[in-house]
Amino acid sequence: MKKARKLPASNNAKQSTVIFGVCAPCDPRVDQESRNRTCNIIETLADIIVKNVKMPDGTPVRVVWTPILIDGEKEADIVAGQFRDAGVDAIVCAPDTWAFPQLTLMSLLAHMPPDMPVNITCGNSAPKPGVVYAHAVNGALAQSGKLTHLNIGSWPDTGMKPKPSKETVKALIDWCYAALTFAGLKGRRVLIFGHDSMGMETALSHIIPTRRTFGLEITRLDMKLLADMLTKGAYCKKELKGLHSWLTGHLGKRIDLSGEKASEKLDQSLAVYLIMRDLMAEINAVGGGFMNQLEWGSDLRGIPLPICDMAESLMNSSFDHNGPKEVVPFATEADTQGLLTMLFMTWLSAGNPPLFMDFRKVWEPWEIQKAAKNLNVKFTKNDIWAQRGFVDGDNSGSASLNWAGKPGDPMEKIMKKIHMPGAELHYFAGGGNSVSFISPGGISGIAGRLTFSGLTGMFSLVWDEAITVDLPAKLANFVANSSNVTWPHTWVVPKYASMTEYKQYAPANHFHMTWNLKVARLQYWMDLTSVFSVTPWQARPNFIDGFDRPLPLMYLINGDENTTKRLRANGTA
Repeated sequence: MKKARKLPASNNAKQSTVIFGVCAPCDPRVDQESRNRTCNIIETLADIIVKNVKMPDGTPVRVVWTPILIDGEKEADIVAGQFRDAGVDAIVCAPDTWAFPQLTLMSLLAHMPPDMPVNITCGNSAPKPGVVYAHAVNGALAQSGKLTHLNIGSWPDTGMKPKPSKETVKALIDWCYAALTFAGLKGRRVLIFGHDSMGMETALSHIIPTRRTFGLEITRLDMKLLADMLTKGAYCKKELKGLHSWLTGHLGKRIDLSGEKASEKLDQSLAVYLIMRDLMAEINAVGGGFMNQLEWGSDLRGIPLPICDMAESLMNSSFDHNGPKEVVPFATEADTQGLLTMLFMTWLSAGNPPLFMDFRKVWEPWEIQKAAKNLNVKFTKNDIWAQRGFVDGDNSGSASLNWAGKPGDPMEKIMKKIHMPGAELHYFAGGGNSVSFISPGGISGIAGRLTFSGLTGMFSLVWDEAITVDLPAKLANFVANSSNVTWPHTWVVPKYASMTEYKQYAPANHFHMTWNLKVARLQYWMDLTSVFSVTPWQARPNFIDGFDRPLPLMYLINGDENTTKRLRANGTA
């Protein structure tokens, strides 16, 4: 007698790993050798993905591949069943021969969710041209309103185990990271402590659009809970002692404890780190934010508490007192749109730490050159800061400690560059300690910021490639003191935007940077999420070969990229 299967009772909510499914169509009329070659290509691409694509915590993604070649509807149904049973989140189709589009990939996708990411990777072969099939099925899917990404790469026309070119592999891996971020964050949540801070409309939690666009939930907890747990001592006292010892052991006299009850206030802020970390772990949150101003640390109508800059910085860092850890994107001032920006960029970059900054002083070339001359600081045409200008990225709180060093620097080296001066009491009456450092030059990545439109109900990302620069010591001291010297500083130079453009088109007072993030990955992800790509820089070409992803055919036949994204977001496509 048949009985329903009882699932195991468990209190552990294990976070799932993104699963890629690799398959291929085939022409039922071709010889067995060609069929075997196609199976080998499937296996090769599957192995490439599992070796090169990782979740933000460093765990390899899961990859399944099928030796069943999709000749027609029957095989499409079988492979669809395999992929559904395996929990596949994204599909890579690797044709090496001609096949019949409607009978193969299109029949397979009829079983799948309409927004499932689909990549078609093929060689530009002539003998039994998978590339012809790729164009046929990509065109058919584009006409039907299904977004796909076509990766026409290169591998040898002959041989049983052809190896794809480096360019082919790079394009595939970049797409996989976009698919991982798109699929992997669905059903996840972020945790915001406090309400919308400081009257910043650009930082609001747009709960329904965020859920609809990204599949993310925004959990909100009142800061009274944090204050109560701090008062009750609802954290591990032994761990707090270890955290304090670790921090003071690395920073020593670089922590300013001269103020009233300074040591006690430092411990309070470190305890908040432990409390927030544990609360986030309880609900498997992948990111968070903390509303410092005004109620927590500044409002004299209440009891101002110490600022939690180190807590925020530790969240965003790849280490703490317990050793290496996963980066948990975390925004100061409960800036939810800033948090989302950092979260997506961290996932797209395989877990790299984000930088949270004020879009502070924009130093135009003429202005920084004038300052340098007044200080008798020499510069040449090779000094980027003098010729292009830069933005002083400067904000109290949540700057990842990793940004005090360069990518790959060990924790010990990074901590030698960290200072914790006393908080500026006119801003933060509750006292405590800021985190301070100057980021080194030569760090490249993408700087940008999400924004939202109430007119369209859609998100946009204003972005540019960027690099950090070093300033001569005397000039660095002058620039840092011209804003808030006790806060972290990162001198950011955009690659294409002029300073005039950059300062006019900042979508908010905060912006964010993640190192070693590839342009194509960001663009693929914006395609999958229908986020508008905003790059109004006159110097940037529409397409840069080797950096940009090719525009999906679906965009071209529907007018343009933004028109198609609107249609997709509205459910028309």
